[in-house]
Parts: sequence; structure tokens; C-alpha cells
Amino acid sequence: MSQFGCCVFQVTMKALYGQQNSPGEEMTFVLQERENLPACRDHDVKVQVRACALSWVDTKLLSEIKLKKELVPVGREISGVVLEVGSKVTFFQPDDEVVGILPLDSEESGVCEIILVHEHYLVHKPEKVCWAEAAGTVRDGLRAYTALHYLAQVSPGTSVLVLDGASPFGTIAIQLAQHRGAKVISTAHSLEDKQYLERLRPAGGVRQPLVARVIDVSHGKIDVAESCLEETGGLGVDIVLDAGVRLYSAEDEPASKSQLLPHKHDIITLLGVGGRWITTERNLQLDPPDSHSLFLKGATVSFLNDEIWNLSNVQQGKYLTILEDIMEKLSNSIFRPQLDEPIPLYEAKVSMEIVQKNQARKRQVIQF
Repeated sequence: MSQFGCCVFQVTMKALYGQQNSPGEEMTFVLQERENLPACRDHDVKVQVRACALSWVDTKLLSEIKLKKELVPVGREISGVVLEVGSKVTFFQPDDEVVGILPLDSEESGVCEIILVHEHYLVHKPEKVCWAEAAGTVRDGLRAYTALHYLAQVSPGTSVLVLDGASPFGTIAIQLAQHRGAKVISTAHSLEDKQYLERLRPAGGVRQPLVARVIDVSHGKIDVAESCLEETGGLGVDIVLDAGVRLYSAEDEPASKSQLLPHKHDIITLLGVGGRWITTERNLQLDPPDSHSLFLKGATVSFLNDEIWNLSNVQQGKYLTILEDIMEKLSNSIFRPQLDEPIPLYEAKVSMEIVQKNQARKRQVIQF
């Protein structure tokens, strides 16, 4: 009972967390009750979450940067409504619609009805963009911008190979590359993916397809390097954006490594002079002959890690500008994400298990 005779009620909410009992073990997920949030600090924004996208939890990265804990908050890409702001918040006010990505060291799970977020991780959500699309596009948009704009400097007339273009990330990367005036080639991992990529069209009713050539690798009979060289008149592609690569020959590769992925030698072969290879393969090994081939072409290899933006405050201004631009492109239908049907909270645990096993072909979004 308070001094004014009013009862103080504790509101309990459920939030999604992951736990890994020992290294190498599969992560398990649990919906846990959590009590009232603490009061807003100076720069905090209290957000009522309307949608949260689910992304793979990189336990190895968390461990390497000493952020591993017993219960890891799950769900970082959120959209919602501002309920309350801290005393020094300047960008937002109550009832604003916002979207953002919670930082790696966040104590908050985005799969929770109400959370606290520092104002520097949020931007305004355009009114015409729905909650699920905002949350479901923001991370793939950030990765695409990091890869194509900052690492590869994509420009009109360049040729871009997007591997596994029908994935949620691949789809946004294709749309951004084509919007920047690039010629896009893509690989498809199934007949369904091939048909999806061939149907992709730019915004505004333009009939010309987004992808100049779709290479179906599902049967393993198509040579990706040969197809790309043929498409570019033997010159090779300017930018390659991979979705992982095979490092060894088929018999030496672990069974878990998809045979749909190209070999690193194929990528080096299909790169043009001055080409840029943007890789998501953190354990990429280049032997001296590989390096020599890249040297002869004056080619570069860059590693795509979209977490870099929040590992240094120096990049904060650029980071927020990217998020704002992603929302603008979503609002103008330049970005049209690959989203599954919105998922209710009670199915979050099962959906996250599918995401963590890399079995989801469309972006999974929890909607409140």
C-alpha cells in the first residue's frame, strides 16, 4: 500500500531467452516471466513492442566479446510505440512509432510487450510501413547497406552476384543493388526459389526483372563460375556477396556444409579485375595460390559483420542514417521483404528453434 492508500500492482510479462548449457550444444529457448521494468533513465525510451523479428543468435561472437551469459535475451529487431521517455531524450516523444535493433549487450529481450531502449538505437517508423515489415526488414537492410554501400561501393553499371538471392537477406540485397543501377545475377537453391527470383520486379510497375540471370544450383550440375563469366562476356563480376562458401573439396567438407554453396575457387575464378568479394564466411582460409589469383586481379576480400556499427560510438550517426534510409525505401516499396506470416507470442519458442537451426527460408516475425 502506498502513502496515498493506492495499491501498487506488479505487472508480469513474458520474454524470450536462450540458454546453452555447454559449448557446442544446441541452444534451447524459454519464455520467462519478468516483472515491472525499472524507471526510464535519462536517455531511455520505453517502447510497447508491436513486432519483433527473430534472427540467429551468434553464441560464438557473444562468447568472444565476453557477453555470454546464462540467459541470452532473444529478439533484437523491434518496432513499436513510445510510451514514455527519459528526461534527456531529444529525438522521441510518447506515441511516436519507432523501429530499431537492440545492441548486442542489451539486457532486454525484444520478444516482450514493453522494453527500455536507449534512444540512439531507434529511428522513426514511417506511418505507411506496417509493424511486421519494419521489424522484419531492418537487419537485412543494415546488412545489405554494409555489404554493398560501405564495403563494395556499388555503383551504376557494376555487376553483382548475390548468392542464395531468395533468402530474406538476399532479397533485400538484390533490391538495393538494382536500385543503385547494378546488373544483378543470383543463384537459386530450389525450383521454387528460381521462380520467386524470376518474378521479382522493381517498384513502380516496371516490367524488367530485378535479376538479369538466375542460376539454379539445386541439382549441382550448373557451374556458377562458367555461368557468370558467360553473362559478363568473360570479364567476371565486379561484386560477389556470398552466403557462405565451401573451403574444401566435396569429400573433405563436413556433411553439415551445404553442397549448394560454391567453392572458394569458383568465387575467385568468377571475380573480375578489381573485383570485391564480400564474404559471410568467418573461417575463410585462403591458400597462397588463392591469394596470388586475387593479387593478379587486384581483387579484395571483405568480411561482412553488421554488428560493427554498434561496437563503436563513432559510427552512431552513419548507423542511424542507414536505418532511416531503410525505412524510407520500405515506405517507397523499393524494399519488399521475404516475410513469413506473423507469429503469435505463444509460438515464439518453436519459431526461434527453427531460426537457430537455419531452417527458416522466410523472416520470422512475432507480432503482439
